[in-house]
Amino acid sequence: MHKQKIRVGSRESKLAVVQTKLVMDQIAAAHPELDLELVTMKTTGDIILDRSLDQVGGKGLFVKELDRALRDRRVDITVHSLKDMPMETPEDLPLVAFSKRANPLDALILPVGAKALDPAKPLGCSSARRVLQLRKLYPDQETKLVRGNVITRLHKLDTGEYGALLLACAGLERLGLSHRISRVFTDEEMIPAAGQGILAIQGRAGEDYGFLSCVDDLEARCCALAERAFVRTLDGGCTSPIAAHAKRLEDGQLKLTGLYVDETSGRHTVGSISGAPEDAELLGRELANKLKGEVADEW
Repeated sequence: MHKQKIRVGSRESKLAVVQTKLVMDQIAAAHPELDLELVTMKTTGDIILDRSLDQVGGKGLFVKELDRALRDRRVDITVHSLKDMPMETPEDLPLVAFSKRANPLDALILPVGAKALDPAKPLGCSSARRVLQLRKLYPDQETKLVRGNVITRLHKLDTGEYGALLLACAGLERLGLSHRISRVFTDEEMIPAAGQGILAIQGRAGEDYGFLSCVDDLEARCCALAERAFVRTLDGGCTSPIAAHAKRLEDGQLKLTGLYVDETSGRHTVGSISGAPEDAELLGRELANKLKGEVADEW
């Protein structure tokens, strides 16, 4: 019997491929009748490594090539780290599934053999969100931009360029590098990026993606919708120091915690809201407007 072919698009970095294969393995286990093919491509965001993302066009640089491949029908679905996706999704390319969330927290990584942070060397950090929160945790430590994939960053750390790195636990764990984690920050110490730990699958509008029900996780979907609505309402894009983290509480409610920074005044505030998971996007918008109002009142 002829199997239906599904071409799955991914960035070509090691982590992106590992993550895409996790999704492909889930689909293959549930749908042996499908023939899955991995299609990798280099994105502009993977090529330009000497500047921060906000200087070169934001996180859209990681999806443009993959979006084009979807539109040209060179691939049928694409897999992304949700935190790397722009907050506005094109109408013709909806997000059709969200994977069960991996560890959403951030981690501190010390050089191989180091037992403590070297105060003379900078903390390697690629996001304004982390830089802002690090100031409170390590007020005397300098921070310095670090770009490149996880393996490249670890090499820069181990050869003495940085005193430590800040990276997402999920990526390290998926790469089998959990042993490099020196400290995991709680979500109170370091609020994660919207979508951190979730993989998003993108497809074409109007097509049948029923086979993705084996990947789609309702809790991850609710968290993703709440976090992205919060950032979108604040017009935060992907390079501003805005953070958002949602989680299910024991009573079934969804709790969303957000960090908002007014980029004109530099003032920032943190707050939380809880409500029904099915109201995820409404909760995101409500919290965003509440925190925006608080900062405006202070001003």
